[in-house]
Amino acid sequence: MLFFVGAPLAIAAFLPATVMFSALFALTAIGLILLHATDGFHWRDLRYGWRKINWWMVLKFTAMMLALCLVVILIFAPDQMFNILKRDPRLMLMIFTLYPLVSALPQEIVFRPLFFRRYGEILPSGQAALVLNAAIFSMAHLMYWSWIVAAMTFAGGLVFAWAYEKQQNFPLAVVLHGIAGNLIFLAGLGIYFYSGNVTRPF
Repeated sequence: MLFFVGAPLAIAAFLPATVMFSALFALTAIGLILLHATDGFHWRDLRYGWRKINWWMVLKFTAMMLALCLVVILIFAPDQMFNILKRDPRLMLMIFTLYPLVSALPQEIVFRPLFFRRYGEILPSGQAALVLNAAIFSMAHLMYWSWIVAAMTFAGGLVFAWAYEKQQNFPLAVVLHGIAGNLIFLAGLGIYFYSGNVTRPF
């Protein structure tokens, strides 16, 4: 579990913002190696679940997530609403296309299958495991030093953990994560997830 706790704390506390993402990519690579070495894990298992996705539920999640993002941006940074879309629509399209694949997918692999499969025997039972997973997912974003990021990633972590562990549906977790991330950037909340804006409190 040092991988999930110690590494994010070290990155947030000691590494300069310019190398944070490089460190995260390196940790992701290590996580993939650990998952590959986990007894009983098979990569092919991750592809199952597409046919079981409740797309009506996904649509409702999308609507609620968009509403949440708009409320947050209106309260805390109204001048940044739809900033990327207004400034560079092509960049917004690129984010919509790439984020689910290059960010949501690897994050879900590391924070869901690796967490629940490799360390399942030492996790608490029931809902406590989901809460712990969400807390660790939120901690992984500590490097942004933003309570908004911490709160949103904790809430998102609960949803994604529920999709993976309770619904037994990895594709659903990736879909929900991809939608959430894209809506965050669409609304303008990407300013809180940008390493160039990181200011440590010490």
